[in-house]
Amino acid sequence: MHLLLSGIVGSVAYGLAGPDSDVDRIGVFAAPTVAFHGLHPPRESVVTTDPDVTLHECAKYARLALSGNPTATELMWLPEECYETRTEFGDRLIGIRAAFLSAPRVRDAYLGYASQQFRKLTTRDSSISGRRRSAKHARHLARLLHQGRVLYATGVLEIRLAEPEWFRAFGERVAGGALAEAEELVAAAERDFARIRTPLPERPDEETVERWLLDVRAAHLPR
Repeated sequence: MHLLLSGIVGSVAYGLAGPDSDVDRIGVFAAPTVAFHGLHPPRESVVTTDPDVTLHECAKYARLALSGNPTATELMWLPEECYETRTEFGDRLIGIRAAFLSAPRVRDAYLGYASQQFRKLTTRDSSISGRRRSAKHARHLARLLHQGRVLYATGVLEIRLAEPEWFRAFGERVAGGALAEAEELVAAAERDFARIRTPLPERPDEETVERWLLDVRAAHLPR
């Protein structure tokens, strides 16, 4: 495994971390190219929970980012201080991050993941731990809708939130029973996506992404 790019994502990167927040990391690695021709191809993802680390092989990562997956996408847009590993291929990946973007996939991915968070809110329990989970889901819902709208409107993904206190307060209100506020936030985002004139293309630039991936494969052939 050759790590190409890795960094701290999640609440720490967004500016939403509290004293009990986990530190989540994501990274992209390249497996030896010849390993794909053997009986047992390399694993596409390596996930650990202590610490919380998710590593994707570069082809898997490219497919996720091309689909608009928010967590995969944010690795290419992190604040400088959140990166822990940066190689030449990692820098090249950051340099082509716009090639992964397309209007339909950004809209569908961010609305879709936010809707998942809303469904979790509808099954919450009233215990202290349940309220904490609900507040977390509500923060994620609001953050996904905000980031998705900004990305859709500008072509730039905002990682570090400008007003983290608003998201924390929103999470507490929803956890306290203001589910209708969360429902209206989703509806407002749907209306915004429908009216915004986006600079994003209809399709991602797969040719540029493919060129990067093939260069990674060539660099990891045996000499």
